[in-house]
Amino acid sequence: MKDIGIIGAGPGGLAAGMLLAAKGFNVEIFEARDKVGGRNGWIEEEGFIFDIGPTFLMMSFILEEIFAETGHDLHDYVDLKLMDPFYQLIFADGKKLKPSIDPEDFKNSIENINPGDARGYDNYMKDNAKKMRYTLPVLQRPYTSIFDIINFDIIKLLTVLNPQRSLWDELGRFFSDDRVKVGFTFQSKYLGMSPFNCPSMFSILPFIEYRWGVYHVIGGLNQLAQAMARVFTELGGTINLNSEVAEVKLTGKSATGLRLTDGQEKSFAEIIMNSDFAWSMKNLFPPKSRKKYTDENLDSKNYSCSTFMLYLGLDDEYNELEHNNVFIAKDYEKNFLEIESEKKLSQDPSFYVQNASITDPEVAPEGKTALYILVPVANLKATINWQEEKDKFRDLILDKLAEKLDDDNIRNKIIFEKVITPLDWRDDMRVGYGATFNLGHNLNQMLVFRPRNKFEEFNNMWLVGGGTNPGSGLPTIYESGRIAANLIQKKYGLEYTFNRKNDLEQIFQRQDLQPDS
Repeated sequence: MKDIGIIGAGPGGLAAGMLLAAKGFNVEIFEARDKVGGRNGWIEEEGFIFDIGPTFLMMSFILEEIFAETGHDLHDYVDLKLMDPFYQLIFADGKKLKPSIDPEDFKNSIENINPGDARGYDNYMKDNAKKMRYTLPVLQRPYTSIFDIINFDIIKLLTVLNPQRSLWDELGRFFSDDRVKVGFTFQSKYLGMSPFNCPSMFSILPFIEYRWGVYHVIGGLNQLAQAMARVFTELGGTINLNSEVAEVKLTGKSATGLRLTDGQEKSFAEIIMNSDFAWSMKNLFPPKSRKKYTDENLDSKNYSCSTFMLYLGLDDEYNELEHNNVFIAKDYEKNFLEIESEKKLSQDPSFYVQNASITDPEVAPEGKTALYILVPVANLKATINWQEEKDKFRDLILDKLAEKLDDDNIRNKIIFEKVITPLDWRDDMRVGYGATFNLGHNLNQMLVFRPRNKFEEFNNMWLVGGGTNPGSGLPTIYESGRIAANLIQKKYGLEYTFNRKNDLEQIFQRQDLQPDS
């Protein structure tokens, strides 16, 4: 069987590698870091474990399907815990919104914010169930040419898209209180976009949470990448850690192999690129070889926000926090304008805090807490001098955290601390423009208008990850790996499946949202 080389052991590369190894291909993954996972990796220091990037799993059935297609059961490898509540949103006025696995509990929470908005929940769920039925088949198929958008699935989706509306405007159809709308729009952070600019189609994001649940993985979401790596090697695949690719070798328009930073060269029949799209275009291909994705073209594109990350190991417990917490800025819209339009640091940012220790004993020593703090900030297209601002912004966030936790002594409880700025995302994690969530998800950068899974610039080249179709976020990144694997199987005359329409009703009939016993 043909030899396949994969650049990067992130979730998209691991998904494609698993599926292709299961079909008998000789698959070799090259990972620059000393761990698998990429942004789905982890930090482990002094008894504390932190996920680097994503912290909770949605649409778990997609990864279950990928494992099943390789003859394995995801649940033999990881322990998923359904969150209840999924998270809490804490507003500047002290009000809290707590989405729950129980719709009545959630509606009661909405009523505590604004009694008149609770009745909008059922209408919202009904409307977005239809939208999701039309969206999922579209996100599970490849787009190799402009003609691929002329199909019945796209036509059906167009009937519910409402492209003239923003996500914020769309939620105004169901809810009147801005705080409730925030509860149904903050999920646009998964795309690194403001709800005031995000397309209305992404009202499906909270629906996905409320319909199929939000899960923690015991030990952290990094366990997913580690489980995928184990299955991949069990299937005969090879993972090379500390093996950074320096260049994709080209012969004309064909990608023929990889050159590593240590000088080794490897030849492959097919190459899958899982490394960050924007960074890789500029660093793995000489400018003269790129006709479509020139440096000027890449610079002109719209990218997601970045994130300022603070990982804290604390010598105390914070049981008043939920597992997932989002602290909302007093002026929510102003905060997003500062990130996207003004491109400056906010003095009153919204931020996310994961307190996994309250649920998961594996992530912190007994009696201590592992806090993961994510603050959306402008990407590196802004002129923020992070070398000057890093410590000042870190102090601002610690002050905000101390205020929210009512603990002025929090600095003295820090046992371990790590900060990641947009510069670190670019220089250490190889993320173009420091844009943590990759290319933006405006409509002219989606589907066929997004870099394609069958890469149009070079033959024998395939793209997976958040910078390609279908987009960022773990479920869609897994789908990108599955789409690329299916395209390669199709190329070599093997059985493949796009658009699992027969499974769609089974997905909607799933009733597995049950609290842990």
